[in-house]
Amino acid sequence: MDSHSFLQNLAVVLCVAAVATVVFQRLRQPVVFGYLLAGMIIGPHIPIPLVANPQTVRALSELGVILLMFSLGLEFSIRKLVQVSQKAGAVALFECSVTVSVGYLVGQMLGFTRVESIFGGAIVGISSTTIIVKAFEEQNVRGRVTELVFGILIIEDLLAIFLLTVLTTIARSGAISPSELALTAVRLVMFLAPLIGFGILTVPRAIRAVQKLGRPETTLVASIGICFAAALLALSFGYSVALGAFIAGSLIAESGHETEISNLVRPVRDMFAAIFFVSVGMMIDPTALTEHWRAVLALTLAVIFGKVLAVTVGAFLAGHGRRTAIKAGMSLAQIGEFSFIIAGVGVASGVIGGWMYPVAIAVSAITTLTTPLLIRLSNKAAASIDHWLPEPIQTVAALYTSWIERVRSAPRPATERSATNRIIRIILIDAALITALVIGVDVEIDRLSVLVGDMLGMAPDRVRFAIVLVSGLIAAPLIYGLITSAKSLGNHLARRAFSDAQKGKVDPADAPRRALVILVQIAVLLAVGIPVVAITQPFLPPHQGAFVLGLLTLVMLVALWRNAANLQGHARAGAQIIASALAHQMASTDGVSDEGKLLEDVNAVLPGLGEPVAIRVVPRSIAVGRSLAQLNLRGATGATVLAIKRGDQQIPTPLGREVIHSGDVVAVAGAKDAISVARAIFSPDLSRIKDDMEGAEIQAELEALNDALLTERPHKSTNFLP
Repeated sequence: MDSHSFLQNLAVVLCVAAVATVVFQRLRQPVVFGYLLAGMIIGPHIPIPLVANPQTVRALSELGVILLMFSLGLEFSIRKLVQVSQKAGAVALFECSVTVSVGYLVGQMLGFTRVESIFGGAIVGISSTTIIVKAFEEQNVRGRVTELVFGILIIEDLLAIFLLTVLTTIARSGAISPSELALTAVRLVMFLAPLIGFGILTVPRAIRAVQKLGRPETTLVASIGICFAAALLALSFGYSVALGAFIAGSLIAESGHETEISNLVRPVRDMFAAIFFVSVGMMIDPTALTEHWRAVLALTLAVIFGKVLAVTVGAFLAGHGRRTAIKAGMSLAQIGEFSFIIAGVGVASGVIGGWMYPVAIAVSAITTLTTPLLIRLSNKAAASIDHWLPEPIQTVAALYTSWIERVRSAPRPATERSATNRIIRIILIDAALITALVIGVDVEIDRLSVLVGDMLGMAPDRVRFAIVLVSGLIAAPLIYGLITSAKSLGNHLARRAFSDAQKGKVDPADAPRRALVILVQIAVLLAVGIPVVAITQPFLPPHQGAFVLGLLTLVMLVALWRNAANLQGHARAGAQIIASALAHQMASTDGVSDEGKLLEDVNAVLPGLGEPVAIRVVPRSIAVGRSLAQLNLRGATGATVLAIKRGDQQIPTPLGREVIHSGDVVAVAGAKDAISVARAIFSPDLSRIKDDMEGAEIQAELEALNDALLTERPHKSTNFLP
């Protein structure tokens, strides 16, 4: 192609993209959709006399992918990755496993091929950092929920890099081969280890040396040069350019100058990223979209419901609190740029139909539009969830976060740390053996059926059934071992949360201890089982792995339900003791201070109530004159009112109709964050609780609660008892 034709294509792309993005910005819509519309306008599928050469645009868009991945790598360093993985790694892995599995199952139900189902699962598995950042900025979302959401996004992006590597292998071979995937994993490690090892010794030093020259253009050229060199190196070894660019960004981030370099690269990245999204738009065929509207609808529902449920459950079981978990789940229900890249890999290789591209873009468009609405509704959803939960589960959910806080804050002797790590290793080994067994049987069952059938003179179908039966018998003790190991892990954590029971005496922490152990078992079962199901799904009949995991989870939930009734009795007895303790404190002192103080004796008598705190209600509190049902304190904050002291009157386990008066002393239980918000509600003084939680975040919680009080109907329960 001559230079004149190239210049003409570049001018058409950038001019149409500029007009479209200005219009979308005026309409307060994501500019990404402006780029996609521009691509449709200059693409071959819409009869508008502005057509660009798809090959030229696609070549330029490859530069956009490289620079996007390079910029993403600049956000990482080894230290940051370790910190993020501790807080959000398990939640991100859990959520991606769920959504990829759901996407695969949806594809199978829609009649996709196995490879198309795998790509469909990968497309719906990764949320969009760009869309969430924009939505959080517009709605002024701050605090711990943002830390959790962005932590999940970082881990998701890493998982997307891994998915791209695996899917590239599938795209090259056109089939799923366990041996090929295993060989690819080994090759990947052999490629990354020397690259990262050599790069960590040379690249940060080189960037620091260039930075000392004080010439921004020199730094920009050197950084992008390293980026393209790493991308070319990855491509020459058979990997995607995205992987090489990401590694280059991560290595440069170790220099300590990633912020300056990111600012220098951003304008170049934004221009080529715009061309990338325009190239995506050029591939949208509206007629193909109308033909596959069922796939668009099904995958959209899979994204919204799958991600909300997966993030909420995963974050709650990880101890982030019910409110934070729900808000994080409703923030991550969309897909974005990684989905386009994944779909592009499949379409370009020919292993999936071209219609998958516009389907992915349509799902992204719909979920991008619903994301701001879901974020706005997250406070109300978090506040009203108690209305739908059964009362025994309300009690468990209200206390679980405080138990996890105690586990994390308790000292860990070296011997206990070693025992815990040993149990975790056993769990991972059991999971690996189950995965290997399922994949191995699927790969070799045809050959074994013929071989054994010839040896024994049996029909291959009967031998096949026998092999499946034997493999099931082998898997059963592995599954049982995984569950018992999870119980052992739960017992270890329970010993850190509650003191051990003395021999020959009643265990006062029996009910919360049992509930915590069961919840840990459920958390381990889901955290390990869902990734195993996601990996083995292509090698099993549809829904088989999900059915087994669902059955095991149902058994554990039944056990939790039975224990929750005992926990309610435990809480009822604790409320009586707390009411008496409040009366004793007020009789022996001048009363309870505005800050309140811990009811220290309660945990010794009946532990597991979340270290209740006594708070005096001041006249300016928004709670004065409102009932507990109107406040919906537990749904709005996660804290629970256990007892109220009003003059000489003691009110243990107050009902929802109980009205809060000025001067009341309320005993509130829950996690530290929940206690902080409850203290701000009953005794508002943000400057005195800034050490517990960011004042701005508490103010946002109070504003949300105040808005909810104007419209919210009374809930069926606000405390442990109806």
